[in-house]
Amino acid sequence: MQDTVAVALITALSTLAAAALTGLVGAFSTRRQLAHQLSLARQESAERRATRRDELRREAYVGFLSACDRAYRRLDRRWVEPAGDGSTPGYDETYAAMRAVDEAYNLVLLEGPADVAAAARSVQSSLTTEYAEQRRLGDEPGDAVVPLRERHRERWLAAIEVRTDRRVAYVDVTRPVLDRDG
Repeated sequence: MQDTVAVALITALSTLAAAALTGLVGAFSTRRQLAHQLSLARQESAERRATRRDELRREAYVGFLSACDRAYRRLDRRWVEPAGDGSTPGYDETYAAMRAVDEAYNLVLLEGPADVAAAARSVQSSLTTEYAEQRRLGDEPGDAVVPLRERHRERWLAAIEVRTDRRVAYVDVTRPVLDRDG
């Protein structure tokens, strides 16, 4: 009888040990699978965040260029129109376009990186300088029916050159950032 009890006890203990070993192997396997799935989920989340950041940057950079183009068109009109165009001193369509550039610059500043924000600041500064120069030149005494471009041709050409140089420098800085992120 003791032999039967011993065999039963050994059988029971080996069954319990096998069950425990199977459970332990299953737990380790499940833990590894869960860790892998968590890693994949984190990676997908990081990729989604990076894609969203890239989209926001692209929108900010393109929005800034679009605002600059609108301001350039307004500045061009001021260069070629006769001085007495009837605009209200202090606020006009050109001023509104300049404000839009400021707002677009704020988005570029937030999206970064610093070298892109610095290039955008350079473009914004050149626009502001050109606008201030136009206002100053327009206030000078002279023939009001002769456009500023004709009265101050050298300054007009210099402003166009600065505009082009700053815009190209901005694009040269933003393109690698967008390529690197994409």
